[in-house]
Amino acid sequence: MLNHPHTCRAISALSLPSLIRLVSEIDDNGPISHRRGSLQSAFGDLTVNQLRYAIEVARDLGLVHADPQAPTRYRLTEAGEDLAGVYDVAARWARTHQYPSPTSDFVTRVQHTLKLLTQPTAAVREADQAGKPAVPATGHLEAETDADVALIPDAAEAALAEWLQTHPHILRSTAPRSSHAAQDLECAA
Repeated sequence: MLNHPHTCRAISALSLPSLIRLVSEIDDNGPISHRRGSLQSAFGDLTVNQLRYAIEVARDLGLVHADPQAPTRYRLTEAGEDLAGVYDVAARWARTHQYPSPTSDFVTRVQHTLKLLTQPTAAVREADQAGKPAVPATGHLEAETDADVALIPDAAEAALAEWLQTHPHILRSTAPRSSHAAQDLECAA
């Protein structure tokens, strides 16, 4: 499923810092209520525009349900709940491997681990066999064993692949709507 033509675009969309925060916050603390200020207080570090964009993307991808009549304003859909699990797996791997650095926060760990999934697994393994870093020079990961390098994308890759298999609408939702958008969202080769 990770070899689908729109996987890189999906990973780019799922790696938005404000989206990671939104999905993780609702997963960790439950739905966000209609109480005045509850949304902004939960995300005090995000600007109104960042928060608005995260909600828009989450709704477009079917990750968050917003019901103006319900007591809770925003809650995760099944896809959103499952994505929170993918984020947890990615962050756990990054924390274990101190990637991209020992002091990275949850969002940064998730972003960088998902970005690794856009790199060919063979290239990561070849780098290890050649005695080179398994990640770009900007990363801080140093694998302890060959087995660790072989696992670089495996746990997160498996979780993401299963999530995309279960929620294939994400791949259609992230398809470019124009050739200009396609060029903007292409993965680096």
